[in-house]
Amino acid sequence: MSKPLTDQEKRKQISVRGIAGLGDVAEIKKSFNRHLHFTLVKDRNVATPRDYYFALAHTVRDHLVGRWIRTQQYYYEKDPKRIHYLSLEFYMGRTLQNTMINLGLQNTCDEAIYQLGLDLEELEEIEEDAGLGNGGLGRLAACFLDSMASLGLAAYGYGIRYEFGIFNQKIASGWQVEEADDWLRYGNPWEKARPEYMLPVHFYGRVEQTHEGPKWVDTQVVLAMPYDTPVPGYKNNTVNTMRLWSAKAPNDFNLQEFNVGDYIQAVLDRNLAENISRVLYPNDNFFEGKELRLKQEYFVVAATLQDIIRRFKSSKFGCRDPVRTSFEAFPEKVAIQLNDTHPALAIPELMRILVDIEQLDWEKAWEVTTKTCAYTNHTVLPEALERWPVYMFENLLPRHLQIVYEINRRHLDRIAALYPGDHDRLRRMSLIEEGDPKRINMAHLCVVGSHAVNGVARIHSDIVKTTVFKDFCDVEPEKFQNKTNGITPRRWLLLCNPGLADIIAEKIGEDFLTDLFQLRKLLDFINDETLIRDVAKVKQENKQKFAAYLENEYKVKINPESIFDIHVKRIHEYKRQLLNCLHVITLYNRIKKEPNKKFVPRTVMIGGKAAPGYHMAKIIIKLITSVGEVVNHDPVVGDRLKVIFLENYRVSLAEKVIPAADLSEQISTAGTEASGTGNMKFMLNGALTIGTMDGANVEMAEEAGEENLFIFGMRVEDVEAMDKKGYNAREYYERLPELKQVMDQISTGFFSPKEPELFKDIVNMLMNHDRFKVFADYESYISSQEKVNELYRNPKEWTKTVIRNIAASGKFSSDRTITEYAREIWGVEPSDVKIPPPNEPRE
Repeated sequence: MSKPLTDQEKRKQISVRGIAGLGDVAEIKKSFNRHLHFTLVKDRNVATPRDYYFALAHTVRDHLVGRWIRTQQYYYEKDPKRIHYLSLEFYMGRTLQNTMINLGLQNTCDEAIYQLGLDLEELEEIEEDAGLGNGGLGRLAACFLDSMASLGLAAYGYGIRYEFGIFNQKIASGWQVEEADDWLRYGNPWEKARPEYMLPVHFYGRVEQTHEGPKWVDTQVVLAMPYDTPVPGYKNNTVNTMRLWSAKAPNDFNLQEFNVGDYIQAVLDRNLAENISRVLYPNDNFFEGKELRLKQEYFVVAATLQDIIRRFKSSKFGCRDPVRTSFEAFPEKVAIQLNDTHPALAIPELMRILVDIEQLDWEKAWEVTTKTCAYTNHTVLPEALERWPVYMFENLLPRHLQIVYEINRRHLDRIAALYPGDHDRLRRMSLIEEGDPKRINMAHLCVVGSHAVNGVARIHSDIVKTTVFKDFCDVEPEKFQNKTNGITPRRWLLLCNPGLADIIAEKIGEDFLTDLFQLRKLLDFINDETLIRDVAKVKQENKQKFAAYLENEYKVKINPESIFDIHVKRIHEYKRQLLNCLHVITLYNRIKKEPNKKFVPRTVMIGGKAAPGYHMAKIIIKLITSVGEVVNHDPVVGDRLKVIFLENYRVSLAEKVIPAADLSEQISTAGTEASGTGNMKFMLNGALTIGTMDGANVEMAEEAGEENLFIFGMRVEDVEAMDKKGYNAREYYERLPELKQVMDQISTGFFSPKEPELFKDIVNMLMNHDRFKVFADYESYISSQEKVNELYRNPKEWTKTVIRNIAASGKFSSDRTITEYAREIWGVEPSDVKIPPPNEPRE
């Protein structure tokens, strides 16, 4: 088999990225050399690969800065409504290649670096992932920033500059081991510190009643230092800002208390303040009620709102005075989107500013707040909902507790008037949950304090309306919306799969990169032999390239002719990596039973991180690796079945594995996955989906035709019916011989001969208290997997199905999602105005 072309060789042949001009190449080389010599190497005689990476990053950044300054000037002069996306997570991944693509510089840089005797791909690999998120929610925020810039919206991402992002995962003896992610160790060429915009954030203290109203006094101050990262739109010269806050102790921190003389201790105690932005909490879909986390949530909100109000007051137009003093127009100029409940404190904090500082009366302040804020719900799992103990809130944020109580009082008065005597409804709808301890329900606060509440896929938004927030929806149905998630086609096609992007561009032109619905045009070519051949060929090249990567990185050899069956996402019971595991063992048993039968070869790859404190998730990883040990070393199996655990799954690994996938596993129990976005990435990159009718899978099946996905298992209504009658795992175990065999192997230590009891917790959970009903979908899943094998035996039909899926993935662009947010929640219109580049005079 011929050696796969490298991306670099492919880029030389043809590319969507435009042809590099020679003058530009010379200019990039000159700039690169200047950065290398003057800013980096200085007193060293020899440059390292990292020096080369930094020189290139600074060269590319030079092209950003002029556009960035121009964009911000443009916003200052035009004074559009500004969108502020508040998120505790931004899972950005790497920046270099994405920036080159969005600025249209990729080919020029490629050529320049090639002429300098270096390899662009090798330099790109040096960059650390910015892993400031756990999974879907943080990666969605990153895609949204890309789309907001590409649609010309005046938008800002606001979050925390964690010194340590999501941990690096190592697998040692089959177990997950966490390592701190020191991603800033070598510096970050993409950020700019802005000490001139540093702001104070207050904690603790007490509330004093004065004749001017309540005053929050005797607080502890922490400073919020902003770091700005440019966010370029796709070839439109717009560069927006992601502003991440870092905690700094003020210079007098703790020194007043220590004037007795323990100066050293006082200085060392500065760490207490600076710990706020030290580390990302590594939980996905699980609430951990730690005071430090509450501090992080208030820290980002308090700094951000001061920033928003400063910008609102000093804007040039819309007000005769040099400074805006009236907040009447605030909701016309400011939109705040809360990415889940983590930034929910924006609601009481905005009220505190308007009432206590700006002296608005309560009703006016409340109207401004609700018109400004909107809330996105990301989960219906009860363990994920944030419910803060009142005692913790009172200690850390005493004034905010008073405000939340007042919001709740007025809210319950309104409900009591609508439903006289319905005390149960008042209890259900209260922002305060009685109990020991009393808790504040942050989701209720978000619903009451926002003008729009949305779920992230149609089925999820329906569940939100009919169950989680049913009482609220009864009162204000117009508040509830759906905004199905999307992904940016720049990173998730053009960047990670240039070969496929080129084939598509040859057939239908390049406009699909900003209007993904144009992929529908591919349906005209569904029987086109060249397209079928080219799509199959690029998939095979991606598979060979990934196989070579695995061999290089993990020293494992896999069969590139096999089905690449990929299941990558956070490890969680509801995502049902265990169901996949049961299928693998079933396949293994079938091969062992009939070793001479012809089986469709399969390489099952499972990857994802388990939250460090989540015992079941960690033991699931151990089971997967243990099954791999047995399967991969069984000579009877050969290369017909391989099981690989992909260590340290992250954005930059996703960019390699997704283009190589044949089969995408999206197998959560119906009604548990809010949307999913990995499902969309696989679809766009030419993998077929095996999945339940859950999250966005439902809409994917609708767009592509259910017959073009492998849909199996219970639907939401089946799950509800089963919950009513009770789920009995044992009845499946007794009825299905293959399932019984698999479970007996796990429980008797077939996969852990040295520790036969090792997986007893998994067996006990599956048999006795499995909330996610793995056995109930086992039979349907196994037969759906047989259909996968059947179709894979017919390569031409498989590829035609792939093309139908790619053609149907237009809906799942984050450009479409953001356009809907803009029009239906924020009240702004996307703009295709191209800001003139820095080298052209402004009009």
